[in-house]
Amino acid sequence: MQQVQIGLAGMGNVGAGVYKNLANNRVLLMERIGAELTVKKIAVRDLAKPRDVPAPASILTTRWEDLLEDPEIQVIVELMGGMHPARELILGAIERGKIVVTGNKALLAEHGREIFEAAAAHKVPVFFEAAAAGGVPIIKAIREAFIGNYILSMHGIINGTCNYILTRMTESGLGFEEALREAQAAGFAEADPTLDINGWDAGHKAIILASLAYGFWVETDKVYVEGIEKITATDIRFAAQLGYTIKLLAIIKAGKRSEIEVRVHPTLIPKDHVLASVKGVFNAIAVLGDIVGETLFYGRGAGQDPTSSAVISDLAEAATALQAPRSTFGFTPHGLYGTCKPIDQIVSQYYLHISVRDEPGVLAQVAGILGGLKIGISSVIQPEEHEPESVPLVLMVHTATNAQINSAIDKIAKLDCVKRPPRLIRVETFAP
Repeated sequence: MQQVQIGLAGMGNVGAGVYKNLANNRVLLMERIGAELTVKKIAVRDLAKPRDVPAPASILTTRWEDLLEDPEIQVIVELMGGMHPARELILGAIERGKIVVTGNKALLAEHGREIFEAAAAHKVPVFFEAAAAGGVPIIKAIREAFIGNYILSMHGIINGTCNYILTRMTESGLGFEEALREAQAAGFAEADPTLDINGWDAGHKAIILASLAYGFWVETDKVYVEGIEKITATDIRFAAQLGYTIKLLAIIKAGKRSEIEVRVHPTLIPKDHVLASVKGVFNAIAVLGDIVGETLFYGRGAGQDPTSSAVISDLAEAATALQAPRSTFGFTPHGLYGTCKPIDQIVSQYYLHISVRDEPGVLAQVAGILGGLKIGISSVIQPEEHEPESVPLVLMVHTATNAQINSAIDKIAKLDCVKRPPRLIRVETFAP
């Protein structure tokens, strides 16, 4: 039976899960792939650190370079995270002809072009199923199952921390800070949750999905990303009155000609849409293809076992690639698309929450500004609950470009009757 020797970089939560589950399901994997997957060496930061999943001391090393220098190691699994030395490890593995498996979404989003150009030049596959949605097999679906489809759109809830926080705010009326503390206590948020709550964890995943679907590597500075820090329990209640729920949504769309949209931000979505029912730490990605139509992928987007499942699926594919070298190396560029539309040109509908003085003529002033910019109002509510010395005015606004709505907000904020900067949340209606 074929022996596949693996060098594992990182023995944290996911790395430990990979090591544990490779051992637990060893016989199953041998039966299914006709090869034995063996971890020959593990690079760790601290040899003395206690570990829930112990590994023999003889295979541990503090030098990640040892994985590259061992000629028997055929596959490098990079689960260290961060940019360095992960980038050097991956590029070094490619140069030496070693297959790479990684779950490093930030590294791929920032350096994907460089990595996949090196992979193509050296004819070495790079697998990265764990980098987009944990245990949800969205990468293989886009790369293989939907290969004959133009991907018209993808809408994804792809950060479990934010989804948990927003779910608790929706169901229990918690404020953002209280919901975040609860998520941290439950182990669903890091001690430093910045990359989750500011939207960039989802942003990195959206870049990977968009690049894979549209054949060119999307630059991070072309992607609009907004987090959930400013979402209030009040906004969630008002959205519910209007028939919506609020989610941190990754939106990826093919436009006319060669343009695509890639953005991540809090979004009002209709309560009757399937994504509105995705709660807690679960992820879901709705994919619309021109042939297949609507499809939905749902599951746990993080955690030791779901993410290690994705890594092990890549290891099985790596074993196959060792037996039968392939002509594709994880990312296939093509020329059908090529530009990412700037956020100011993107058209959307909007929820606008304005705190105003309780006096006559306020709505007329606001409507006048919107009308002057050719922005229509589809509905208005003035909820009964009042804020100190002000009342809320909530408007649902017809389609407008981001530039138009920002211009309107700047003008509205300067009105004497407006007590604080208006809050804006985009609305997604989805394709019919």
